[in-house]
Amino acid sequence: MESNEREPAEADVPPAVPPIDPPVAAAAAAPVPAARPPADPPVEPPAEPPAEAAAEPPAERATPPRAPGIAGLSAPYRVVTALALAAVGLAACGHLALVFLHVAPSNTVSKQHAQTVDGWIYPEFEQNWKLFAPNPLQQDIAVEVRAEVRSRLGGELIPVGWRDLSAEDGAAIRHSLLPSHTRQNELRRAWDFFTGSHDEDNKPIGARGELSEQYLRRIALNRLTDDGTGARGEIVRIQLRSATRAVPAPPWSDEKTDTQTYYRELPWWTL
Repeated sequence: MESNEREPAEADVPPAVPPIDPPVAAAAAAPVPAARPPADPPVEPPAEPPAEAAAEPPAERATPPRAPGIAGLSAPYRVVTALALAAVGLAACGHLALVFLHVAPSNTVSKQHAQTVDGWIYPEFEQNWKLFAPNPLQQDIAVEVRAEVRSRLGGELIPVGWRDLSAEDGAAIRHSLLPSHTRQNELRRAWDFFTGSHDEDNKPIGARGELSEQYLRRIALNRLTDDGTGARGEIVRIQLRSATRAVPAPPWSDEKTDTQTYYRELPWWTL
């Protein structure tokens, strides 16, 4: 009985509590402060650059946009461009004025400056409206020439057969990107000039007839000389003729066309 009184009862024994580290417990028991953003550091005003540094231009500066057109060029180039445009404008106005005087009805100004107008228009800017006429040209006219050459050895006359000068001109300009205007119109206009100033007997009508004959003769002689005929000897005389043939009607037309070739021979011209 005494031993039971000296030992404490089981219910009075306190529960076992693990030991707590005093620093940790104190930290846990301390109140947690509210979260605050960190304070910005004080901003110092930028230091002013020295006077020498401020005077120097920056290394890289934005280039202003260039003005469009002539205004964007320098002064000398603007002057040269303006002079070139003025010259082109004056030349265009002069050309239009001369063409107008050429195609306009005959008047006092065109008669007074006829030589200047014709010198500018012919042969490069000739106006020909025959293609749009009610009855366009329906004939193929070829100009041919033959000659007699005196041999340098025995002095005999060597005949040179007919040569189709029109066909040679056509072959020279066919399939050419830049055909010669002279090859196209020189011989044709010379023949038209001759036939318009001569009668049916090939006799000249006035001074223009004699001039057309000399012009046509000179063209034919130049062609013979340039093509090697003159190398055979001295060209004594030449003769020209035209070969006229009507253009045949198209296959879908019922029109009957005489396609026979008709010749018009000129007399021999002694050189």
